Amino acid sequence: MSSKFMDGKNSVIARWPMHVVAWAILFGMPLFLARPDKPMVDAWEYLHFCIISLSFVFVFYANYSFLIRKTLFQHKVLLFFIYNFVLILAMIYGIRFISEQFFAPPADVEKAREAASLLHHIRFIVGNTLIYMFVVGASVAIKMTGAWYGGEASRTEAELQNLKSQINPHFLFNTLNNIYSLIQIDTDRAQKAVHDLSRTLRYVLYDSSSQTVPLKSETAFLKEYIALMKMRLPSHVELTESFPDDGDPVLNKAIAPMLFISLVENAFKHGVSNEKPSFISIDFHAEGSHIVCDIRNSNFPKTDSDRSGSGIGIENLERRLSLIYPGKYRYEYGAVEGEYHSLLDIDLD
Repeated sequence: MSSKFMDGKNSVIARWPMHVVAWAILFGMPLFLARPDKPMVDAWEYLHFCIISLSFVFVFYANYSFLIRKTLFQHKVLLFFIYNFVLILAMIYGIRFISEQFFAPPADVEKAREAASLLHHIRFIVGNTLIYMFVVGASVAIKMTGAWYGGEASRTEAELQNLKSQINPHFLFNTLNNIYSLIQIDTDRAQKAVHDLSRTLRYVLYDSSSQTVPLKSETAFLKEYIALMKMRLPSHVELTESFPDDGDPVLNKAIAPMLFISLVENAFKHGVSNEKPSFISIDFHAEGSHIVCDIRNSNFPKTDSDRSGSGIGIENLERRLSLIYPGKYRYEYGAVEGEYHSLLDIDLD
């Protein structure tokens, strides 16, 4: 069963308690609206009130469960009003018939019929129609709001899936480019790099397909990637790395996969010179419920002819952060005096 189906099913289930509470308030109103001359409604009056209220329930769910979907969602507005006009008239005269037959004394019914005029009849129809139209309006508002939120959630989910799908080829392209360079230097090390790459690709293609992964899985992937990149570093490059200890509770927290790889990739891509002394410092640490990725590196920006897709990963990261962790992250980056610094702080609670 797909997660999308389950999410939709859960959202429907989550809405029903609100419906139950709203109708419970309506049906409970007569029990709490006491008058000085009549402190409590009697059972017969309450039954009459419940029958009228049930007509509201019927009109509401006839629209909520069927008419809105079959007419308004299909852009058949006129048909929507026709169906509701017939439905409301049926409710008005149905309730009137039940009231006269079972709840009003015959003498009162006969007296009301004798006193009734055309103007009185019009007022009766218009007044009751307005009440039912209010019920219809509430049904439309709630249904449309739910549909809008559902559509927004679907669009957001689709965008996230698209962003995640962009990461894989971008990551593979950069890694293969590095292995290609390594082949020219050391064939044996390049073969080992290809073997190590298979492990990282297993994570990229399979494990990271979930919406979240344990942070320890993400850090293990990053360690393997860093080890892979070490193989081609010149001796004049200083690399330091630190990660939370294996027993740190923060590693058990869930996080969206592949969030940090773009930062690490860029550090290796733009932080290394083949001739000049260079450095890369990668520091992952926990601050309470926060995971902080602090990366500093020497800054050797690529030329326009050698960008290798530069910028795709960072734009992707910023968009994913705004969708997954709105208001729960801090992302800063920039170059100062020949050093590039990027900081990503995410609250995992």
